[in-house]
Amino acid sequence: MERFENLHLIEHALIQHKLTYLRDINTSKKKFRELVEELSMLMAYEVTKDLPLEEKEIETPLEKMTGKVIRGKKLTVVPILRAGLGMVDGIINLIPSARVGHIGLYRDHDTFKPVEYYFKVPQQPEDRDFLLVDPMLATGGSAVAATSYLKKIGAKAIKFLCIVAAPPGVRAMLEAHPDVPVYAAALDRELNDHAYILPGLGDAGDRLFGTK
Repeated sequence: MERFENLHLIEHALIQHKLTYLRDINTSKKKFRELVEELSMLMAYEVTKDLPLEEKEIETPLEKMTGKVIRGKKLTVVPILRAGLGMVDGIINLIPSARVGHIGLYRDHDTFKPVEYYFKVPQQPEDRDFLLVDPMLATGGSAVAATSYLKKIGAKAIKFLCIVAAPPGVRAMLEAHPDVPVYAAALDRELNDHAYILPGLGDAGDRLFGTK
């Protein structure tokens, strides 16, 4: 399997366990949504481990002490619509103070290229840490385009979080945005002729929302 310097695989046992059931064709829509939410929370825990901290003076029931809190920049979660929506709740449950933006992109089934239809993120993007999320990183077209949109408005600190990635998508992100780390639970084998990840988990949007 090809190695990529921008890719960080999160191989925690619980994540791999849940990923197996997420892939299973027999998993119901309800369970699929729950697993995406759970996986997103577990992965976000790992992805945010290096957020900068600062000291804060507090008082416990017994005495005063100095603790640590996340410093300065506010985290903003940006799902790539529509499948990325399935990952938001898990992250927000972990970090309730995070803001949420939205980037509406869909993949043209003939050209496989992203088409934008919606873009809205919080103000002062240069002062924020962005976590761009989408369950699948296949060709990389949507991820590259969404990252470019964020950079265009001034975003400087961006991480991309997906559940399953394929080599062409990771390579596309590395070539277009080498400064943006990619986090995934698995790097799968390849894409088929329709640009679906193999072995993959099918169309994440369809399985989340029950529509095609």
